[in-house]
Amino acid sequence: MEANINFQLKMEEELHLIDEEIEKGKIPPTLLLHGCCAPCSSYVLEYLNRHFRITSFYYNPNISELVEYNKRVDELKRLISELPVINEVSFIEGRYDPSEYDAAVYGLENLGERSKRCYACYELRLEDTAKKAAELNFDYFTTTLSISPHKNARWLNEIGERLGEKYGVKYLYADFKKKNGYKRSIELSEEYGLYRQDYCGCKYSKKEKELSNKS
Repeated sequence: MEANINFQLKMEEELHLIDEEIEKGKIPPTLLLHGCCAPCSSYVLEYLNRHFRITSFYYNPNISELVEYNKRVDELKRLISELPVINEVSFIEGRYDPSEYDAAVYGLENLGERSKRCYACYELRLEDTAKKAAELNFDYFTTTLSISPHKNARWLNEIGERLGEKYGVKYLYADFKKKNGYKRSIELSEEYGLYRQDYCGCKYSKKEKELSNKS
């Protein structure tokens, strides 16, 4: 992948082409959107729903506690049911097996956030999304993860591009934090009273957050 790519611009160029086809009478394409949580999904759904028929795909085995996992699932479902959209948004819940995450990050557990541990986690979740998109004949797939200032958009897009080629589904490049996307997600979270967690979900980030709060 080339250096210094503007992923927001790449997405806008793709959306422009999609809108031209819609204006000609074509049905909006389908998008399988990996969702990490309701707050991160809020802006992305608001932004993309006019361009796509979206299915939110919740596959997050990195979340270490079942109570936390269920809380995030319920909030995302609630958001989808309450958010006004042009094209209807549907929801698919993936399997929940934290051992898949443990296997993916084996040997990387103590590297900290924004390390190779996170890269392995991104790849795990995006690969299952790409597989599901291919299985269900979606036109595109992408993830909400890039909206977070703590997530590496270059890594996410690099992985997405590679997996799109592997599974034959077009990857939608994105850096959703751009153009005040992250700021808008906070506003929408307040508007809908969404539960905002203070760690990514894995047991390592939770421990790191707890240590940070004590210092």
